[in-house]
Amino acid sequence: MGKPSKVLLQTTIQTAADDWSIARFSMLADYLGRLRDADGDPVFEIVARDRGPLDRLDPVLSRLDESDFAAMWLFAVDVGDGLGSDECSAISRFRAKGGGLMVTRDHQDLGSSVCTLGGVGAAHHFHSKNPEPDESRRRIDDPFTTYISWPNYHSGANGDFQAISIVGDIHPVLSDAASESGAIRFLPSHPHEGAVGAPADDSTARVIATGVSKVSGAVFNLAVAFEPSPDGGPAVAQSTFHHFADYNWNPAAGAPSFVSEPPGDVLARSPEAQRDVRLYARNLALWLAGRRVDEPLHDPVLDNLRQETVLDEELQESFPASDPPAAARRGG
Repeated sequence: MGKPSKVLLQTTIQTAADDWSIARFSMLADYLGRLRDADGDPVFEIVARDRGPLDRLDPVLSRLDESDFAAMWLFAVDVGDGLGSDECSAISRFRAKGGGLMVTRDHQDLGSSVCTLGGVGAAHHFHSKNPEPDESRRRIDDPFTTYISWPNYHSGANGDFQAISIVGDIHPVLSDAASESGAIRFLPSHPHEGAVGAPADDSTARVIATGVSKVSGAVFNLAVAFEPSPDGGPAVAQSTFHHFADYNWNPAAGAPSFVSEPPGDVLARSPEAQRDVRLYARNLALWLAGRRVDEPLHDPVLDNLRQETVLDEELQESFPASDPPAAARRGG
């Protein structure tokens, strides 16, 4: 019987129904929690929580280095006050002891409390803290949501997906043995993604994937990977938490009332892209927990999406776009 890897899914805000609380990442938690190894045992033990009151130390984050978690996924959804210095220190010690860490944020200054995290914090660029080194990039990219400033790269609507480009050798978290390219091709899109980059003084860090703005054509970084080393465990800095949010995986799940942009529906109609989104989450969870990404797993969600992709491809070959199936002509 294999022992599951204990993974913490954690936000930097207190529980609030009308915000990006951990409940809005339930599809990710459910998916990872359903994975089974070759013996039928759970691969992960998932703990999902919001932070405690801001006026006191969070009991989990402030002692993370003393915990038995293999990895933490930190969704920095605060406005700059989500983590205190003691909590950042404990998280940094957790990674220094070999723990895996994924840190993601969003546009402008959203999540900027992560800046003092050891190593990974320096990979996150904000409007008011640690801005992108290239001053020419410190400009508004998304012109539609006017109350949001840079960095705000427009990769598409929530509910749609973006084609990504692999940088350098295919990193394990982006690998896909079933793809002709050997790599994942799609991730969820978002109207205003944040900015990440590999710290110049960290030889363990490199950009592994980029996206392209659908407004300006600007290429921007989606993910930075930090290889495990004697100085710390594996880590990833991600441009936006919307790559993992329920609303982006399925807009029918709803969003906080302050989200004003109309969602798309392209991801819901593409089993291939849905599979890539979940495979990325699976690869990331395995790699951060120190497990092999090619570990044989029982994954009914991915298996079903793969079958749907094959059926779609066969249907397209049987009925070219110029001759749609009868059901489509009837509106069925």
